Amino acid sequence: MKTLLGCLACLCLLTACGANTVVLLPDRDGAVGSVVVTPRQGEPVVLDKAYQAVDKDFKTFTMSDAEITRTFGEALQASPRPTARFIFYFERDSTRLRPESQGLLPEVLQAFADRRSTDVSVTGHSDSPGDKEYNKALSLRRARAVADMLIAGGIPEAYIQVISHGEENPMIPTPEGRPEPRNRRVEVLVR
Repeated sequence: MKTLLGCLACLCLLTACGANTVVLLPDRDGAVGSVVVTPRQGEPVVLDKAYQAVDKDFKTFTMSDAEITRTFGEALQASPRPTARFIFYFERDSTRLRPESQGLLPEVLQAFADRRSTDVSVTGHSDSPGDKEYNKALSLRRARAVADMLIAGGIPEAYIQVISHGEENPMIPTPEGRPEPRNRRVEVLVR
């Protein structure tokens, strides 16, 4: 994901400056990946340090924060906000929210509004006790329950994708049949 974000940042920067300069920016969390810029002829240039750049003549240099803001500020302002992730936990074998999850709805709705989102995924999960098909259906009921809350909160149904994983993608891997409350969840991603 970090590499993808780095590449997207570089593509934005390529567009912003007519493909004259490529600069490697750290991710929002400060991590730095790498980018290889390959000329039509000659050796590729590897950028692997924050703010390292290469110009149209394939000469490398370092850009200051002020230069980046002046040159790419408009493109950077247009970058999408990172995906917001929320986890709703459920009581065993039910669609009842656990107490720690009951206050999450306003946060999800705020993230939706802040991002002007049109893309919300709601993915249901279960732990492994019981039949796999039952668990898949239970995780779908959980996901639909959360989606219904989001719709009631004002998110258009057309913007919500509901998915069920059942017990297949546990947050906490356990031996088959062992209860694990953290696997009884619905993950909501607001992009």
